[in-house]
Amino acid sequence: MNRKQLLIFVSILLGTFSYAQEPTKWRGPNSNGIYNETGLLKKWPASGPEIVWHFDNLGVGFSSPVFAEGKIYVSGMEEPTGYIYCLTLEGKLVWKAPYGEEFHASYPGSRASPVIAGGLLYIFSGQGVLTCLDANSGSEVWEKDTFKDLGGENITWGVTETVLVDGNIVYCTPGGKNNNIVAFNRHNGDLMWKSPGLGEKSAYCSPLLIELPSRKLLVTNTARHIVGINASNGKLLWSYEQTNQHSVHANTAIYNDVGLFCFSGYGAGGVKLKLSADGSSVSKEWVNSKLDSRMGGAVLVDGYIYCSGDYNREWRCVDWKTGEEKYVDKSIGKGAIIYADNMLFLYSERGDIAIVEATPEQFKVLSKAKVELGTAQHWAHPVIDDGKLYIRHGQALIAYKIK
Repeated sequence: MNRKQLLIFVSILLGTFSYAQEPTKWRGPNSNGIYNETGLLKKWPASGPEIVWHFDNLGVGFSSPVFAEGKIYVSGMEEPTGYIYCLTLEGKLVWKAPYGEEFHASYPGSRASPVIAGGLLYIFSGQGVLTCLDANSGSEVWEKDTFKDLGGENITWGVTETVLVDGNIVYCTPGGKNNNIVAFNRHNGDLMWKSPGLGEKSAYCSPLLIELPSRKLLVTNTARHIVGINASNGKLLWSYEQTNQHSVHANTAIYNDVGLFCFSGYGAGGVKLKLSADGSSVSKEWVNSKLDSRMGGAVLVDGYIYCSGDYNREWRCVDWKTGEEKYVDKSIGKGAIIYADNMLFLYSERGDIAIVEATPEQFKVLSKAKVELGTAQHWAHPVIDDGKLYIRHGQALIAYKIK
């Protein structure tokens, strides 16, 4: 038995007896931008929150860090190769490991965040290759080229999907005519099912898994539609047309109490859909074309949606039930948003970080600071972990003390 076979055997053995470590997820523990931290500072010093440490050698990229087993994992590119960087919680490099060619054309750099589950790490490159590494050492366990092997097709700015792991399955979207959305055995890379979907290319987003009483539903965007897939077998259950100028739908949908909010930029805006009880169909509840965040996400807090726009550059608060607008504000540039401890944490494309009170009454800025470290675009989504706000700006990962 060679080393790769041994790693696969051990991972299957561990997965059989226990599933102690929940897989990391894109945009927080429930994939909705909500972080369960409390006791956070309600006001920062005039110079901004204290920088506890920063690591300045990530390579280029736009991905966010994830946290597992007392380590930090983040992707980056040292042209043209993509790497996973494993750091201590104090910002010291433990190891870095290559995972293959990354996207190095327009806006070069790593796109996806890694996913850690049960000692294994999964990264989907901008070139359509899904790689599984040992999370303790960075050694390769298996890989699948979803373009060459499954007929997937790349998109203008490279695949930008943080894959989703559930139990022994890893889901991703090659965007091919026949193998549009697929499920792999996460331990050995065997194909478990394939779905033709609507045969459209992928759309830069990361999928959402919804657990209903009767089934698990996988929701994602492809180039021109929102699609609902039976997660157990890949059957397409429903689709809803959502189009924009460049087929960019980079935001993960938000689900709450049979409601599903899907939104994208270039003026497309947001639509709230109502799921049937078994998830087999949807109906439209309302549309708001001004909720057109291109890639900054949104959060749902106490019955209100908060996000910024793209063509509509303001920050907005909208009633979840009705779509009614509660406020509009443009004092901070558009960007990414997350939530914790009754505060909205904003990271603007101008390089500002800010905390805003999470209330529909007004856009009340509590504190604001400038991200001075790092390079290139301010596009990565912020992350909160153990009282620290993590900002990835190009080659730098910055840990701010916010508790």
